[in-house]
Amino acid sequence: MPTLAGKHPEPVEPHRHRQVAESFGTDPERYDRTRPRYPDALVERIVAASPGPEVLDVGCGTGTASRQLQAAGCTVLGVEPDARMAEFARRTGIEVEVATFETWEPAGRRFDAVVAGTAWHWVDPVAGATRARQVLRPGGLLAPFWHTFQLPPEMATAFAEIYRRVVPDTPSRVPAPESTLDAYQPMFATAADRIRHVGGFGEPEQWRFDWTRTYTRDEWLDQLPTSGLATRLAPDKLAALLDGAGATVDALGGSFTMQYRTVVVAARTDAPE
Repeated sequence: MPTLAGKHPEPVEPHRHRQVAESFGTDPERYDRTRPRYPDALVERIVAASPGPEVLDVGCGTGTASRQLQAAGCTVLGVEPDARMAEFARRTGIEVEVATFETWEPAGRRFDAVVAGTAWHWVDPVAGATRARQVLRPGGLLAPFWHTFQLPPEMATAFAEIYRRVVPDTPSRVPAPESTLDAYQPMFATAADRIRHVGGFGEPEQWRFDWTRTYTRDEWLDQLPTSGLATRLAPDKLAALLDGAGATVDALGGSFTMQYRTVVVAARTDAPE
């Protein structure tokens, strides 16, 4: 999931940091095993809003969202720049083409929906919306979506201190103790603004889905190495991070409940009158 810290008055442009985006394929098995699925209600709404079943999944990763959409009756094609992630997704039954979305060649193919599960921030937002408009049928749906999350306050404060201690040279990337559920809003606003800028779409809207998940200590430590903060750490720093995180969860009784909000920025292409 994207990592933001504090408030962001400037436009959020993670797509300029490709070295982070390309670090997630280091361990695709762990990534797929530990990263949360998307709410069933979100999948159902996308299926209901799409004019047909043909879906393009941008930055499909290991295929989490693709498999959920496929199970809901969609025909899904994934586009994924990391060959390691793409190969994992193929083994789970997803058709995937390896490319960045900006350089991917649609070869005349058209789709009813273009989605991106916690991946659209790695795509140039103008080039991405332009390409989506080109491959969507009239009335088609562009629907990137993201998980946002909020740790329990005491855990967020402890984690912030752990990150400052273990990775002192990256203070701007320390998870903020205040609510991150709202801290992602600038990224959503940027996505909507770029869709408006490209034109050919109706007014973007947000769909929000709130839910929770309880993690045991082992489950959290299994997922933590897949975060953008951790994927590029040296082994000794990652070990220190995991030690501190484990002690924090132990102090909470061995488990904790995470608040999630999954947000969709949805817009339809203009349909002929």
